[in-house]
Amino acid sequence: MLSAHVQTWRPYTLAYPGLVGMAGAALPPGPPAWWQPALAWAAATLGWVAGHYLGDYFDRDLDAISKPQRPIPSGRLSARTAWWTGSALAAAVLVTLVAVNWRVSVLALVTVAVMVAYSAVLKSRGLSGNLARGTATALALVCGALLAHPVPPPATAVVAVAFLCHDTASNLVGTLRDIDGDKRGGYRTFPVRHGARATVRLVAVLYAVAVGALFAAAPFTVLLPAAAALGIAALWVLRTVTPGRALRAHEVLVVERLVLAAALLPPALGVPVLIVVLVPTLVTQRRMRARYEFPEGRHA
Repeated sequence: MLSAHVQTWRPYTLAYPGLVGMAGAALPPGPPAWWQPALAWAAATLGWVAGHYLGDYFDRDLDAISKPQRPIPSGRLSARTAWWTGSALAAAVLVTLVAVNWRVSVLALVTVAVMVAYSAVLKSRGLSGNLARGTATALALVCGALLAHPVPPPATAVVAVAFLCHDTASNLVGTLRDIDGDKRGGYRTFPVRHGARATVRLVAVLYAVAVGALFAAAPFTVLLPAAAALGIAALWVLRTVTPGRALRAHEVLVVERLVLAAALLPPALGVPVLIVVLVPTLVTQRRMRARYEFPEGRHA
């Protein structure tokens, strides 16, 4: 049972939402109180885990077709447990934020609604699903900014749009590895409708917009060029699209987005935090990712 829950958490993704929330709280002007980035990290991380539980609940029929090894279709985690665990985590986040800042709790509620809509309806309907996924990350950043500032700093809107474009692109890369399964399940994703090459071109455009916006809006650090180099490497992997190459490209993006989010933190905080989170991310991704995404032998 515990292993099924751990697989549902996707440990290789858990550092990212917290870093995005912290980045929002750390936007200038001025350093926030120590507890504000910490709360932004915790709220974003717990909300992310809640989204995984609820997403797997709504995806259970499709996963039974294309990913029967996952916890719910394999019977190792009941759909009921996934629903109530995800709902309880989301409620815990909202209650905590209400006690701190009711405006943030309203925005967090909107974020949860976007994630539920993504999993329940929009994921199967093309680009609107990918945009919803990017919107959830952008809202996490804005929530972090509101926790630290009564009025969001001027750069918040530009950085939020950058993360919207970035995570829309990243989510599109994720759909590239699931084209065959999505077709069988009746999902009309962007790659199913328009093909792999058109999807890669759109990913490149969105990624360029995201990185360009961050270079324009954020203080320059060496981590921004490093993130851009990793993004280019992921696109290079996608010069030929197969499920396996799409997975490898997304694995690069899992690291790239950590570097990107850490680049928005003050260097004295961002670099040590990045070093701490990279090791468990790399280890768990190497050990768990392929088995979670593909049935044995289907990821060439």
